[in-house]
Amino acid sequence: MLGRLTAEHRSRLKRVWADGKYYNHRLDRWLAKSEVGYRIEVVGRPAGSKGFVKLPRRWVVERTFAWLGRYRRNSRDYESYTSTGESMIRISSIHRMLRLLRPDLSKPAVPFKYRESQGIITGSPVSAAVRVPPVTSIMVLSR
Repeated sequence: MLGRLTAEHRSRLKRVWADGKYYNHRLDRWLAKSEVGYRIEVVGRPAGSKGFVKLPRRWVVERTFAWLGRYRRNSRDYESYTSTGESMIRISSIHRMLRLLRPDLSKPAVPFKYRESQGIITGSPVSAAVRVPPVTSIMVLSR
């Protein structure tokens, strides 16, 4: 996937977050040989951790998967070809961005509310405003 990025995409990309599967020397050699201009940061579990551990920046990927999963064709593996699946993800992302840029004002916005039990599970209150950083990174995860 990283080899298919155009020069324009590589010029804006600074960092790629990946999970533990992408911690290998072959990828490091490819990055050094290609002189791509970005670096890969592997987001791994802390040494000696057991059970659930909140990993930094993992929420970005999980949030994106949740957004994409709201579209029926992305919720299951319906596609026969990977190119069709990639196209559906691209179309879903474009649709979502268009809705954010020009919301439908005829429909009232539904306020988001956490369920009561979710606050107990996490143990910390959730702030109403979440700052979204500018897009200078992508994350690659194995599923």
